[in-house]
Amino acid sequence: MVFNSLTFVAFFAIVLILHSLPFGWTTKKVNLLLASYLFYAAWNPPFVVLLWLSTVVDWWAAQRIVKTEAPMQRRAWMLLSVIANLGVLGYFKYGHFLLENFRAAMTTFGIDYQPPSWDIVLPVGISFYTFATMSYTLDVYLRRAAPAKSFLDFALFVTFFPHLVAGPIMRPTELVPQFATPRRATAQQLCFGLALMTLGLFQKVVLADGFLAGPAEVVFDGTKAPGALDAWAATLAFSGQIFCDFAGYSTTAIGAALCLGFALPDNFRFPYAAIGFSDFWRRWHITLSSYLRDYLYIPLGGNRHGEARTYLALMATMLLGGLWHGASWTFVVWGGLHGSYLAAERALRRRFAGYRPSALALFGMGAVTYALVNLAWVFFRSDTFGKAWGVLRGMAGANADATPLLPAVDLIAVAAIVGGLVLTHALLRRQTLETLVARTPAAVLTVVWACMAFAIVIEQGSGNAFIYFQF
Repeated sequence: MVFNSLTFVAFFAIVLILHSLPFGWTTKKVNLLLASYLFYAAWNPPFVVLLWLSTVVDWWAAQRIVKTEAPMQRRAWMLLSVIANLGVLGYFKYGHFLLENFRAAMTTFGIDYQPPSWDIVLPVGISFYTFATMSYTLDVYLRRAAPAKSFLDFALFVTFFPHLVAGPIMRPTELVPQFATPRRATAQQLCFGLALMTLGLFQKVVLADGFLAGPAEVVFDGTKAPGALDAWAATLAFSGQIFCDFAGYSTTAIGAALCLGFALPDNFRFPYAAIGFSDFWRRWHITLSSYLRDYLYIPLGGNRHGEARTYLALMATMLLGGLWHGASWTFVVWGGLHGSYLAAERALRRRFAGYRPSALALFGMGAVTYALVNLAWVFFRSDTFGKAWGVLRGMAGANADATPLLPAVDLIAVAAIVGGLVLTHALLRRQTLETLVARTPAAVLTVVWACMAFAIVIEQGSGNAFIYFQF
């Protein structure tokens, strides 16, 4: 079930009605839990078992960690959680990738190894909910959080449908306490939540699917070498598409939760206005960035053990972050590029510690950041290195025999939408949606909302799944 479908509209309306009825709080939570299982089962019912597995293992492991003070036993229960979660994730997401790389390694030694066929379906959102449940056990083990007092509350945290399949990646401390007391949206929260859902669906259905996906697909999924204009247009189109798609999902999820009276954290803060790459990762996929920082970068040493260790931890974190996005070496390269960007930025900051950039310099730094982010997106979007190199050669004007691939109307649409997107991010980089809404007259907000809703209805998208469902 996807947010951009009529099925979800009916599902969400029923959930809202049940949540507003005068049931007890426990009954309402059970309703939300069952609705969340139904939401996930709409993809592939047997995979609900994996949700149950993650829920039970991490609940039980955390309970045992709390009940013992013996270091070895606490560590053993923590490792049980980590191994179970990463084992399930590794089997479903990386099994084929590992087999293919093992086959390639054997071939280099002259061994003709043929792995068995791998027809395993990737459970939607598995990376998101395994990270969320594993963080619960790790926080309890590190004594950063107390265990949930109610199994129902913990199970609802794991399966709560707004964030279940594509984030934001929730921490137990952010959501479990909200289940402790009855919650129901106020009229203002309901209106703002519905507005957020409209904005998110507008980004996904109208901008990402309606205007930007097509030009990106022509170049990245085609067989012809692109020229400079087509290569840049397709890359910028994908840059805009993945933001509108993923930020659209996060915005819709936050709005859906708010309609029920719950608060989810922001996941994007105008990232294409970032000045530098540390700033970019404070604005892009914020919940994943903080997760990688707290559970990977800092445990690897962070910046506490000298410069060499810091750069090593930084690069390892971004390489694994790239691999988290998909079982392909192109994702690893994408992560490695961002690791290199962050390392270079850190070195430059140390070299020019006293430098105070002018407004023009800040603009230039922002432009460089955006350009390099787009270069990295080429590897993220490409299925193979051959395709990535072909697009990069096109961006450099090195495909001499290239013929035009995109019609003028597509080029104009990409320029208008992506240009408007970047300009909007630049103008709002120091604001939040909440402050923007508070400062905008109600009449203007009503007109904007009506226009977005009308565009969604007119577009009537094909119900394409969100890009990050594959992760």
